[in-house]
Amino acid sequence: MKKLLAALGIQVLFSFCTHLSAASIEEEKNPEYWNTKARQTLESALNLTPMNHRAKNIILFLGDGMGVPTISASRIYKGQLAGGSGEETVLAMEKFPYVALSKTYNVDRQVPDSAGTGTAYLCGVKSNAKTLGLSAAAVYGKCTSTFGNKVDSILHRAKLSGKSVGIVTTTRVQHASPGAAYAHSANRSWYSDANMSRDAIQQGCKDIAYQLVHNTDINVILGGGRIYMMPQQTPDPEYPTDWNGTRKDGLNLIEKWLSGKEGAQYVWNKSGLAAVNENSTNYLMGLFEPQDMKYELERDNSTDPSIVEMTEKAVQILRRNPNGFFLFVEGGKIDHGHHDGKAKQALTEAVMMDLAVERALQLTNASETLTVVTADHSHVFTFGGSTPRGNNIFGLAPKRATDKRSYTSILYGNGPGYTLKNGSRPDVRSEAFEDKNYQQQAAVPLSSETHGGEDVAIMAQGPMAHLFHGIQEQNYIAHVMAYAGCIKPYHVHPECPQHARSEGVHEGSGCLARSPHYPLLALLALWACLFLLRI
Repeated sequence: MKKLLAALGIQVLFSFCTHLSAASIEEEKNPEYWNTKARQTLESALNLTPMNHRAKNIILFLGDGMGVPTISASRIYKGQLAGGSGEETVLAMEKFPYVALSKTYNVDRQVPDSAGTGTAYLCGVKSNAKTLGLSAAAVYGKCTSTFGNKVDSILHRAKLSGKSVGIVTTTRVQHASPGAAYAHSANRSWYSDANMSRDAIQQGCKDIAYQLVHNTDINVILGGGRIYMMPQQTPDPEYPTDWNGTRKDGLNLIEKWLSGKEGAQYVWNKSGLAAVNENSTNYLMGLFEPQDMKYELERDNSTDPSIVEMTEKAVQILRRNPNGFFLFVEGGKIDHGHHDGKAKQALTEAVMMDLAVERALQLTNASETLTVVTADHSHVFTFGGSTPRGNNIFGLAPKRATDKRSYTSILYGNGPGYTLKNGSRPDVRSEAFEDKNYQQQAAVPLSSETHGGEDVAIMAQGPMAHLFHGIQEQNYIAHVMAYAGCIKPYHVHPECPQHARSEGVHEGSGCLARSPHYPLLALLALWACLFLLRI
């Protein structure tokens, strides 16, 4: 009976979509419809005035793997979920007035990974794949190449400038994208010391979970990754018979993080998060899964918070700082859905991240908050097939292929969806292609679908958002955010608050501080100041 009701629900939904689409298309036959819409958009563009003042707050939303095709398909999916045909839907992120493109390659890779790209858009320098918070002089997996090649993120420098800082992710908080915000690691997979070689530990390298607690004073940390914070044999609070801590050094990093902090809390489920009083909490760590968080379509709404709920709590806590805040929010499971070849999982994650963007906009003031939405890379995901208006985004193309078999509009260039039956491609008409775990067909067999190498979008609104323009290197993103927020190395300016202008006294507070030429630059700057004073 439940399956029947679900099937009926889908039929009703998409018949309703078709009805709405037909009505909309009738209206769209009139040229004045399009002329009016274009005229309204033009008038809005003519009235658009760049905000040239500095930003108090900065929020960076990172859709991991959210290439332009994913944005387009998510737009349609979100509209169809709301009962429309989908194509005319406007995502919250698409309402941002400034858009640019980002070139995503790593120094050593044409098609990048999330560690190298994270270092680019957070630290401001491009680097090698699989390394975090290190310049391209570092060698993947070589611990000793860490030393002397560290670069600090905008999150780290924002904290030193007096702002509160936070991380929200639907993956583990030690994963590549959030890890680039605080860690310096020659291997993105060194989640805990149990993942490191004996040589790396003896040479003085620290695992990413250890660095999460020790490198930067982060106010809000929300996501998955409990097992990397607890000693071996420590039962997980939610799955005590299935999961234990992994740390060999015996450290309880959760207790270490809580110690010495006033107004600090740790939670591990949704009820604990909801009970947190944002008005009296200065520090919050919420780890909701042993490793990565669950897909939205598999999330237990009674025990696990959504990305929207985590973002809301983070903003409510961070915005109490009169100096402002920097928040990094990652929709990390978009990437996982694509790697699994499961488009419905990926697009649902993208829609949820867009809802988190919308919620953050409601909780902040656009005139003082720079909000940026981008992706680290794309995927070999596409949709096509001459589908009609309002076609189910997960549905079939209207015509069969030359092999006389049906195919879905969504396809992958490679991945686990590659299937042959009796030497031929199966006809998907007989498959459950609307199921959340359906794997769309792929052209090349791989156990995990790969990233794409094309440029990705940058969408921005708020102070200095107009600086996002054209086609830029990915590391440019960190520099615009730093400039907008009066964060080193763009903090010495009359428009910047005094607390930001004096931030340079902290050791290692910016990428320049890691440069071997920094002492020389400092001496030259001092000489220039003395010379000007004499004049």
